[in-house]
Amino acid sequence: MIKKIFIISLLFFFSKVSASNKDQIINELKKINNLTFEFEQRINEKEEKGNCTIEYPKKIFCEYYKSNNKILISNGKSLVIKTSDQESYYLYPLDKTPLNLILDKEFLINKIIDLDERIIDESYINYTILENDYEINIFFNKQNFNLVGWQTLDIYQNLNMTFISNLKKNQKIDKKIFNLPNR
Repeated sequence: MIKKIFIISLLFFFSKVSASNKDQIINELKKINNLTFEFEQRINEKEEKGNCTIEYPKKIFCEYYKSNNKILISNGKSLVIKTSDQESYYLYPLDKTPLNLILDKEFLINKIIDLDERIIDESYINYTILENDYEINIFFNKQNFNLVGWQTLDIYQNLNMTFISNLKKNQKIDKKIFNLPNR
């Protein structure tokens, strides 16, 4: 009997801890209008670094260091990847990319509510989202519940890992950065 009470107590305790992490993450996300940060990105063994600004919903501006002056911009509908060395750019519908989901704060909140968390190295909280043929892993810091990165696996099995550092929330930003470039 004591063994059963102990097991039930443990289950209750761990479900409370899990709910607490989830609630904290959701509360933090709800407070955020925009994020600025530095990033390190790895796509199939290729590593790039830069800085980004995200404005919810679905807007992003990233400048890559040492990468043909590459920029990535979303105005909420389209995604442009531009290299200024060649003045060429690629235009994609945002809704055909995993970023469409990552940049949608309400989508993330609604998914996190229903997902089980995984604790990694006692430092990170991870949620795995399976949606539209994408597998997206979102990572949060276990101490302050800030977003620290994401990992996507697209329909072509390309693995993209993005690590965030020097995160700042709700900064004053120039909204013009989300304007797509002219041809």
